[in-house]
Amino acid sequence: MRFGVLGPLRVDGGPPPGPAKHRTLLAALLLSAREQVPVERLMSAVWDDRPPASAESVLRVYISALRKAVGGIRTVPGGYLLDVERDDVDCHRFERLVAQARRVREAGRVAEAADGFRAALGLWRGPGALADVESSVLRRAYGVPLEELRLTALEERIELDLRLGRGAEVVGELRALVGAHPLRERAWVRLIEALHQAGRRSEALGAYQDVRRTLVEELGLEPGAELVAAHRHVLDDQSGAAHRHTLNDSGVGAVVEPVNELPPDISDFAGRRSVLDWIARTAAERAQAPVHLVLHGPPGCGKSAVAVHAATALDLPDGRLYAALGTRPPGAVLEDLLRSLGCPDGAVPPALDDRVRLYRSMTARRRLLVLLDDAADESQVRPLLPTGPGSLTLVTSRSPLAGLEAARAYELGLLGEDEAVALLGGVAGADRVRAEPEAALNIVRLCGHLPLALRIAGSRLARKPGWTLGHLAGRLGDERRRLDELSAGDLAVRGSLALGYRGLPEPERRLLRGLGALSAPDFAPWVLGADLEPLVEAGLLQSRGLDEAGQERYGWHDLTRLYAAERLAEEDGGARGVLGAVAGEILERTRHAREALLPAEPGTGRTQALLPGEPGPSRNQAFLPLGAGSGLETGWLRREARWLSAERRFLVAVVEDFYRAGLYEPAWRLAFYLTPLFELGAHHDDWHATTATGLDAARAAGHRHGEALLLRGLADLHRAEGRTDAAAAALRAAQPLVEGLELARITLRLGLVQARAAADEASRASQGPERVVGARRVARVREAERAFVRALRVFEEAGDRRGRADALRALGSLREDEAALNAGLAAYQELGDLRGEAEALLDLARLHLAAGRHAQARDCVRRRLGVNRRLGDRLPEAVALLVLAGIEEAAGAPGRAAEAARAALETFTAYGDRRSAARARLALVRARLELGDLDEAVETLMRGMEEFDGLGEEDVKAEADRLAREAGRRRGQRI
Repeated sequence: MRFGVLGPLRVDGGPPPGPAKHRTLLAALLLSAREQVPVERLMSAVWDDRPPASAESVLRVYISALRKAVGGIRTVPGGYLLDVERDDVDCHRFERLVAQARRVREAGRVAEAADGFRAALGLWRGPGALADVESSVLRRAYGVPLEELRLTALEERIELDLRLGRGAEVVGELRALVGAHPLRERAWVRLIEALHQAGRRSEALGAYQDVRRTLVEELGLEPGAELVAAHRHVLDDQSGAAHRHTLNDSGVGAVVEPVNELPPDISDFAGRRSVLDWIARTAAERAQAPVHLVLHGPPGCGKSAVAVHAATALDLPDGRLYAALGTRPPGAVLEDLLRSLGCPDGAVPPALDDRVRLYRSMTARRRLLVLLDDAADESQVRPLLPTGPGSLTLVTSRSPLAGLEAARAYELGLLGEDEAVALLGGVAGADRVRAEPEAALNIVRLCGHLPLALRIAGSRLARKPGWTLGHLAGRLGDERRRLDELSAGDLAVRGSLALGYRGLPEPERRLLRGLGALSAPDFAPWVLGADLEPLVEAGLLQSRGLDEAGQERYGWHDLTRLYAAERLAEEDGGARGVLGAVAGEILERTRHAREALLPAEPGTGRTQALLPGEPGPSRNQAFLPLGAGSGLETGWLRREARWLSAERRFLVAVVEDFYRAGLYEPAWRLAFYLTPLFELGAHHDDWHATTATGLDAARAAGHRHGEALLLRGLADLHRAEGRTDAAAAALRAAQPLVEGLELARITLRLGLVQARAAADEASRASQGPERVVGARRVARVREAERAFVRALRVFEEAGDRRGRADALRALGSLREDEAALNAGLAAYQELGDLRGEAEALLDLARLHLAAGRHAQARDCVRRRLGVNRRLGDRLPEAVALLVLAGIEEAAGAPGRAAEAARAALETFTAYGDRRSAARARLALVRARLELGDLDEAVETLMRGMEEFDGLGEEDVKAEADRLAREAGRRRGQRI
């Protein structure tokens, strides 16, 4: 069996077993293969120097789980040992091969030694050792030394390649090395030597100036003796002096010395490995025809820096040309390119077509790299493309230039977190960033991972050595001043965005300003009723693809949003007008979709739904009750639910947008309309945020009924989270605000809260004095029953059929009254309320289960699942699956119980419902124990240990402890 730690952890070429702590434990054993590792050292590695009190016992369980996947783990006095050949672990094999290559080098066998270093370095699978191991202890002790050895071995191998005359072959590799480690002087020495050896004397001298500038700016030091010697050697050697360009008699350029017009590469370039690899890989395909590549992306994303960095590493024998396009016409750019290729001033034709023909002739037999920076459109670029096979064109543009024939495009996104921090450290100083890691991450977030913004932020810090990173983060935290802060010298985010904005026609400018009223991260075109593609072409928006409702979604960088909001405030007076104009459409669409989740008009007892099949909402559309038991409308319901889910983040943001603009009525109504979506999807954070804003808006508007509706929703949220006291308090606060039917609905919910609290009291009965707990439970049950009876009476007197169905179901569940539950079920079916029908079926299933009627319980759950799946309600489906697991467990069918529990666990985990996931995990453990699968039972239990502890629910923790003891007892019996 082979193992890998030089990159992500690997076992026999595949992913390692188990969760994160299992991987850390395995890595610790692999790094000390065939050596005893004390328990204390393993605990320190697994829990990052902060092991809990139970760490030693948990460690034994982790070891037991690892032994299933990895052979050779032995228990030794005081610790453990992984008995595998050290050469089967790539880090030990790497160290052996490096040592062997050094011995071969000392023996004078240069080529063999270079191959040995190359073989050792080939074992690395990524930029760092232990890439997916979450242990700073292991990274400090092992990862850093391994990576240092890797760099040293790479430099030693390159030195041997230079002795073998391979300078031209290693230039690109050395460019990448000094880019990643700009203060590593030996790497710069090798780059200067390689460039000089390849005949690129001017670039070698330029590299020396780059490293000298970096050392002086970063460290205040002049280059060391080895660098100075390399520089002097290049200066003293005149054999590589360039010749001047000439023309032959036909006016076509003769063979000339290569020209290099590239701007200087930046010494603090960070990341971008994927796009650099794409450019290098695609450039290698240019043998038969020229290759044209387009790097496109939003303003400030670093397109030019990436293109220059990539171009510098590519070695094209006939030269590198550069042109900054902007708004320049192609004829003027061609004049410059022709002169660079050796055409004298008087020989440049005046007509554009003649210039194009001459340019194509001069490039036809040359292998050139042409970098065209900041292209506006396809027509500007086409005349500038070289024609020679083996040539490469790199074009940067805010647009993808989709009409450019035979070109391949790469959308350059934002920097990853590590890349962004590295860039900030490269400009501001790595020591300052390391000293304030949290503030650095905050700056990265406030700059939106945008390279231009990060470079400006780093420059400001570099010019202000007395500033802390926290101080700058504080200044950037104010959205109103952020664009002002992101300005340094001639660099400014606002200026970069303004270029794209000023290039738009007025209708598109107005559209961008209108979008500035929105704080959402993405949106669909229906919001402003306009085509957004022109803004994509201008690089100010980015297409995010189709959402789950089949709509094209668009997003933008947060700094672009701030710029659009600035322009909206200055040119149109602010967001209120835009939001007021779209509020009606947003509310109508959301209310229309809400009915797919909860088919009742807000504030009434009628169960109604819009006519299916309409292309969109209409304020004058008629209403129609859904037929009992009909499945014809479920496709429409699911479509509307998908739309609401796709728009969730947008609508959540709009609630706050409405409130900030003083549009209080739309704000509270939208918050209320969204509650069924949050409940079905367990989006509790969104639920909390919109309810808080909605309550503020309802109170600001003086709308007592709206305030009561939102308090009612807040109580539902607290009840879903198990906070029954908070739920009751919210409902009691709502009661004085309403009367009649709405008061009855609040009373019904208060009864549900008391019933839930009574059930919680029953589960805690073993935790306190049984008599006291029992008395509290009886009191809560009586209060709940009184509430249900009062509400039922009001609903029946008012003819509110849905309210009556809700009250019957609540009474039936509380009294364990099958007749009442069946009456509620029939009422839901008559109304065509599919979700009400599903809940009633589940209550009946629980009743049958408690009475031992397993077949009836199973039938109810399966009918419930049928409704859930027709509607696409995954979370309620998981709730039903968990009940089904309990039924199968009680019926003595652990295999079916395990299948249902596992499916429920997957859904709860995907939706982030931790409380339900914990219960599903316990059901799965019980089933695996009954099946005799002790190993899977223990592993399932261990995966949830931290979750069980963090929930703070005593019944869950007690059941987990009981199952752990039972598993231990059975394992002892088996042994």
